[in-house]
Amino acid sequence: MKQVNRKTSRKFDKDIGLKHGFRSGLESAVDQDLKANKVDAEYETHKVHFTYPPRDAEYTPDFVLPNGIVIETKGRFVVADRKKHLIIQTQQRDLDIRFVFSNSRNRISKGSNTTYAMWCERHGFRYADKFIPKEWMKEKSTEQRLQALKEAGIK
Repeated sequence: MKQVNRKTSRKFDKDIGLKHGFRSGLESAVDQDLKANKVDAEYETHKVHFTYPPRDAEYTPDFVLPNGIVIETKGRFVVADRKKHLIIQTQQRDLDIRFVFSNSRNRISKGSNTTYAMWCERHGFRYADKFIPKEWMKEKSTEQRLQALKEAGIK
């Protein structure tokens, strides 16, 4: 059985993603999956305006699906990202942000029992591992979701 150097293979995946304009190998893999499923999603083309106390800030979603679902891909889900998404959730209540993690069973920190999945469940975010579930891609758009995109400055 051929052994794979995990550090080298991850770096290779990331290098491929960066070559094509993605920030990570996971974003690249999700983009390829969307294309394979004939979903014409937009990658980092929009800005969501929000106030990051005490200043105004912007969030660039990784993907916005045609049905209005906002997808954020995360390998590492650090404190700053968690705080940012809670603030956005408070200020843009109807924005449907969902996470795709490399591994939702990862713990939010070394000493914590809380996983990324547990954090999402606690805060009302939907999530998946590795790829966007086909159900999300096929979900019908709703007026509320499309209106939320418009109010957030998307579309």
